[in-house]
Amino acid sequence: MKGSIQFRNDRGYYYVAWAHKGKRYKLYKYNGELMYHEKIAQKLLSCMQADEEKGIFRIEKYTREVPTDVIPYLHEWLEGTKVHLSPATCKDYQNSIKNHLVPWFGKNPIQLHEIQYDVLCRLLGDIKRAGKGKMNVMYCLHKCLDFAWKSGRIFAMPPFPEKSKYGLVDSIITWLPEDRQNKVIEAIPEVHQPIFWWLKYHVRRPSEAMALHKEDYDPVRDAFIIRRTFSDKKLVDYTKTHKQHVIPCHSGFKKFMTRNNNAPAIFSPFFFVNPRGKLKGKHYQHDYLVDLWNQACQKVGENIRMYAGLKHSTCSQYINEKGLSVDEVQMITDHARRDSVLKYSDVQVEAKRKLMEGKVVRLLGDTGGTKKAEAK
Repeated sequence: MKGSIQFRNDRGYYYVAWAHKGKRYKLYKYNGELMYHEKIAQKLLSCMQADEEKGIFRIEKYTREVPTDVIPYLHEWLEGTKVHLSPATCKDYQNSIKNHLVPWFGKNPIQLHEIQYDVLCRLLGDIKRAGKGKMNVMYCLHKCLDFAWKSGRIFAMPPFPEKSKYGLVDSIITWLPEDRQNKVIEAIPEVHQPIFWWLKYHVRRPSEAMALHKEDYDPVRDAFIIRRTFSDKKLVDYTKTHKQHVIPCHSGFKKFMTRNNNAPAIFSPFFFVNPRGKLKGKHYQHDYLVDLWNQACQKVGENIRMYAGLKHSTCSQYINEKGLSVDEVQMITDHARRDSVLKYSDVQVEAKRKLMEGKVVRLLGDTGGTKKAEAK
């Protein structure tokens, strides 16, 4: 078998002599401690020979004082793949690695190929974040291990803990009826209202509205082409889903179209410009929009986040006030999954009250939508 055990008389401890890729190594430590007993050296040699026989031997596993290659591989993986990530995703992965994965694997020295279901369950239990935060950290590690598997670093992907172990709670959607939503937008200074009306009518993300260019409006089709967004405050030429979306211009937005060609920003490529903006192109920033929204809410006595007050509210209005089916709303919003739209149909308390009191019957349509009829 490969390798041998040697003794240093001048130091009084053993070491394993090992040849690898034309280089000779002397390994003095097992689990970070010097080997004063031959039995300990034999354990180390047996581990090395077993890895060699299985075809998974890596000298780095044994030359480091702390026997783990997970931490350096996490950094290596992120450095090699961040060019393919959006700025926001890259920032989230960096946070997961720096604040959660590196500290944990530093305290729990484990080899990449030794990460199995039980290890992942322990890691999950030690992550000091709420449910969605835990999932983000584990998703980062999952992507890293998937890369390692495709690269031949590990033989198989370990199963990850079930979703029920993450402590996720489906929060109730909060939304505003249309009349109250309109009052909030009307309370925003008129010069800033167009982007908010656009968000209300076209049910898109604020980052997409901020990134919308004048060239993204097609007058022939009278539609907007959603093809770019802001990610971690950086403009990128793709959407969050990496798909382009064609959104018809809502008739209710027509009266705001000419307001975007104001003189101070006439040469800006952006469709929505902030007349008080100092950034190149005078595009809006997310924090600026949030401040405008919160100030307007305070004026009219509402307390709701901007995203919920715009996108969530419009989707909920379509289903609960205007009677559209889940499938029809999915067609409007371009949601990839029907389940993502179903959450908007679970929030109408008054409809449930009428059902409970026998005042309304609901009839399922062919498309899974609902129709309402007063009970006689």
